[in-house]
Amino acid sequence: MTELPTAPPRVPRSFWQGLRAFVPLIPGVMPFGMVAGIAAVQAGFSPAQSIAFSLIGYAGSAQLVASQMFGHTPTLLIVLATLIVNLRFAMYSASLLPLFDGVSLARRWLLAYGLTDQSYAVTMGRPASTPNPVAYYAGATALMWLTWQSGTAVGALLGARIPAHWPLEFAVPLSFIALLIPVLRSRPQVLAAGISAVVAVATYNLPFRLNLILGAVCGIAAGLLIQRWKGQAA
Repeated sequence: MTELPTAPPRVPRSFWQGLRAFVPLIPGVMPFGMVAGIAAVQAGFSPAQSIAFSLIGYAGSAQLVASQMFGHTPTLLIVLATLIVNLRFAMYSASLLPLFDGVSLARRWLLAYGLTDQSYAVTMGRPASTPNPVAYYAGATALMWLTWQSGTAVGALLGARIPAHWPLEFAVPLSFIALLIPVLRSRPQVLAAGISAVVAVATYNLPFRLNLILGAVCGIAAGLLIQRWKGQAA
């Protein structure tokens, strides 16, 4: 007696919800990825190497930093610089950890590979009624990965043929502004974001993009102090 084939596992509805929530960010992420692909080619990588670099070192702004330093900076310093730029993901991971309770270690490693500023922001801004936050995160992460890799591939393949007057670099801050504005829902959040921005801009000349880390730390500290002050006042 032959066994009937089993039905393929059904994709959770939360996955599609996360994927749809990411769609508005595509116009900002795609040019950002193109900039990263162009930067890798201009640094001396071949188009194939640039695409492989993006697949292996999937890290957004850290890819830009590494490309800018490649060829005239010791490898150890490139690694340290990209690690510093990516320190923010330690904070992201800590805040996401409660969502992954009960998820196997192998799946956590796979999902961690897809963690980006965009997928994190979309996940943290999900509706409170989302039944499966992990699937929601996976949906946002999957579309982010496809968009980014497509953008970097286009940038790497077109390279210098993209007109210099196209303001693709503006897509980088634009994509982060699109993430930030919707999540500023309280006065402590607005003040923390403002302080973080002021500190990051004021310390722009620090090496290895340390201004980003310093701005993030000051913003977090300001937000915590404001919330504590409000709690004591209440």
